[in-house]
Amino acid sequence: MFGKTANSVSDFNHKSVVLGITGGIASFKSATLASLLVQAEARVDVVMTEAAQRFIQPLTFSAITHTPVHTNTFLPWSDEYTGHVGLARNADLFIVAPATAASIARLALGLADDLIGLIALSTEAPIILAPAMEDHMFNHPSIRDHLDTLSERGVIVVGPDYGRLASGALGEGRMAVPEAIIEAAITRLRRSSQLHGRKVVVTAGGTQEPLDPVRYIGNRSSGRMGYALATSAISAGAAVTLISGPTTLRAPCGADFIEVTTAVEMHREVERTTVDADILIMAAAVADFRPESRSERKLKKHPDQEFLDVRLVRNPDILASVDRPNLLKVGFAAETEDIVDNARRKLEAKHLAIIVANDAELTIGAASSTATILTSDGDVITLPSMSKSSLADKVIHAATDMLNRIERRP
Repeated sequence: MFGKTANSVSDFNHKSVVLGITGGIASFKSATLASLLVQAEARVDVVMTEAAQRFIQPLTFSAITHTPVHTNTFLPWSDEYTGHVGLARNADLFIVAPATAASIARLALGLADDLIGLIALSTEAPIILAPAMEDHMFNHPSIRDHLDTLSERGVIVVGPDYGRLASGALGEGRMAVPEAIIEAAITRLRRSSQLHGRKVVVTAGGTQEPLDPVRYIGNRSSGRMGYALATSAISAGAAVTLISGPTTLRAPCGADFIEVTTAVEMHREVERTTVDADILIMAAAVADFRPESRSERKLKKHPDQEFLDVRLVRNPDILASVDRPNLLKVGFAAETEDIVDNARRKLEAKHLAIIVANDAELTIGAASSTATILTSDGDVITLPSMSKSSLADKVIHAATDMLNRIERRP
């Protein structure tokens, strides 16, 4: 859940966000979105279409944002208010949530028949859309084409989610939760160009090696580190592929997301996606072994059974096996003893450029991490305890610096 954290405040403080609300039942979620933006100390200017006002009153948003709500294209200009021109010029970010089928079509066609369309045509700020409509509408070829057009122009599309719709049916069309829109906004505001034009492949989460249809061998990895790394790489301007084992986390906005279950599946996807990649970051907790055979039926215990013998075979060492001349490899070493020494041996044995060493007992499944970053150039960077998001930024910075160093060498 998003809250008033240090990161969110630093990302939104003194930023001007224009929040466009169009006429859909999901507009009630926009009140929460506006509140989260205000809590993060953004200045929020709300723009509502005539249809939106049939679902929720402007008074709701003026009470939340403490600023006037803009509903009329034809209000006279003054020294303090210069209509859509001023809103567009001053915006650091333009969010349209909900974005209905009609509003998406207008934006894709460049129509300027309402205040939202006028701002979209006038602003140089990044634009985020959160579609919300019935499943059949969202999947209609015309809406898909319009969204593709907007995405090609750099518009960020968040959602929609699958779930119960206003009609009572289940389908894809629910507006993304406000927290997901906030995360996409933070990622876009933080975006830099240090990895522009680069492709980064990140693995995350733990693998699950099945014994039978209901049981598996796994570990306590939450996936938070890998997801934070993917988010940080996106913010650095990279094209990011995130290959994830099973987690409860939401894929970062902007990542090419691939879900896998076993180590063999992850190995296959890493081999495939790193063909044209610049950086591989293996943050996943991959099982070293898997059951030699998988029972097609649930294994039953017998009344007099004291033991279950399971023969394990070795899984592929993904990081060691991926060997491409121009691929910078970053590994993680979660150790319980001799942490730095064990990490250094792994760095050398797997021909890594960087390895991040940490205490497995304190890190796996935890929200924070204490780590040491080692590089093949001999750098040793000891870091204090910090959030995994902050550690991810440090790792991405180290990988970028190492990539630049390597490319400068004769």
